[in-house]
Amino acid sequence: MPRRRKRLDSASFDLPAEQLRRGDFSHPTSAWARDVLIADGRSPLVTVQFSSEQSGLLGGIDEAIAVLRMGVEDWTQLTVHALYDGDRIDADETVMTVDGRFDQFAHLAPMCVGVLSRRTRVTTNARALVEAARPKPVMTLPARNDHWLLHRGDALASQIGGTMQLSGAAQSSRTQPPLILVPHALVAAYLGDTVAAVRACLAHTPDRTMLVVPVDYDNDSVATALAVARTQESRVWGVQLATSEHLVDQSIMPVMGGFVPTGVNSHLVWNVRNALDAEGFGDIKILVSGSITVTRIREFEDEGVPVDAYGVGTALTSGRFGFVADVVTLDGAAHARAGRTLKPNPRMERVR
Repeated sequence: MPRRRKRLDSASFDLPAEQLRRGDFSHPTSAWARDVLIADGRSPLVTVQFSSEQSGLLGGIDEAIAVLRMGVEDWTQLTVHALYDGDRIDADETVMTVDGRFDQFAHLAPMCVGVLSRRTRVTTNARALVEAARPKPVMTLPARNDHWLLHRGDALASQIGGTMQLSGAAQSSRTQPPLILVPHALVAAYLGDTVAAVRACLAHTPDRTMLVVPVDYDNDSVATALAVARTQESRVWGVQLATSEHLVDQSIMPVMGGFVPTGVNSHLVWNVRNALDAEGFGDIKILVSGSITVTRIREFEDEGVPVDAYGVGTALTSGRFGFVADVVTLDGAAHARAGRTLKPNPRMERVR
């Protein structure tokens, strides 16, 4: 039997229903168009078709459905058909249709386009990173370079693409124990003493939880990794190499020449791996981060560098991904602007 797919409950997105209905978050022209229809007493029955401009891995469908469900006065008056988050999509493929009175949801269509565009970009990027690193895990690091309101939805979109979250709260998957990333700022709060910060973390986390510890605070990743391993080996899942692209780690300085020495490079990974193995800490894993892209992952993998996991951030939101929304039927008859047409998609299912 095919796997039964489920959609997320719209309530899980915690959307502000009253503000959505008023059009507070809509593009001003869309809310204005809705108001014109209402004021003019015109309530046309339409089909609005949402189509992808590119091929990729779909994200944001459940969130777009939630926007519609929470943003209309009477959800039962709409008929929605849609694909599922995680579906492969082709360019120009229909991913969702909404049938209903246009004055009820005209203000929401551009919002759905924005949701689909953002989340599908993240999901598609996440899958490309995961496929490059397979079978090694790709972990999403805490977001620092984007608006905080986007973090929650992006985290879900990246998980659809196959990544696991690595943050300040314990995260786990079917193949990993609960993990917490120790932030550099916490190390700073303990006067730059990474071991002291780790001890404090472990004193206040459940016994099952394992830590991922950054070891670049003093720009001496080998020494810090060994210090952490010697004192807290049983609770450390791995060390994070996150040396700035503007710095050269101390272990690299004696062998500089013939390669780019800055940041996290293959020589640094080998230095840390060899040092840990030499003292019997072979179970401690190495997570590399810092401008990790599909290209960099492939380079590490092709060279056989002993990386156990990759930490990604801005790579998840790079590039662009577009959708369009068009009225394609009007009062039961085919009707669309030039260049647009109704494109039925048998893969879509009715949203109940």
